[in-house]
Amino acid sequence: MACHDREISWFLAQLKPNCANIADKNLQRQGFQTFLPMEEQTRQHNGKFITTRQPLFPGYIFVAFDVAHGLWRRVKSTYGVTRLVNFGEKPAAVPPDLMAQLMLSCDDSGKLLPPKILQPGDQVTLTKGPFTNFAAEVVKITPDRRVWVLMEIMGAKTKVAIGADQLRTV
Repeated sequence: MACHDREISWFLAQLKPNCANIADKNLQRQGFQTFLPMEEQTRQHNGKFITTRQPLFPGYIFVAFDVAHGLWRRVKSTYGVTRLVNFGEKPAAVPPDLMAQLMLSCDDSGKLLPPKILQPGDQVTLTKGPFTNFAAEVVKITPDRRVWVLMEIMGAKTKVAIGADQLRTV
């Protein structure tokens, strides 16, 4: 969600362990605008690959409010929030350009979008499937958005076709 009011800035709140969703709901219930960027992660569990959504910045959530009205005290006392990141006595605002870029990198639900433009030679990491977290190099991109990557499997270089949504640039 974009924040258009000039008085309102974005701040970073540190969360209690495993309280991202709780803090997000509680902050929104109080009328705060929040941003919790998420990424899909695939892990192997009991021989199966399970894909879940995890916070891009574990332990933190972005909150928008007007610091001049002292609303930061309400954020700090919200269930699930430990503290606001600050420098000195007042919370430190996240630079607007950084927030804009981060928001453009996510869809409306906060899910991290795949990279828009991949080029041959780019170093990537696989984010889904049996080769999750494997490093690879982009070799070729086909018109149907299939990306051919070169990766090392069992000591040999292997060329594999993968969807662009399954890659993250390194």
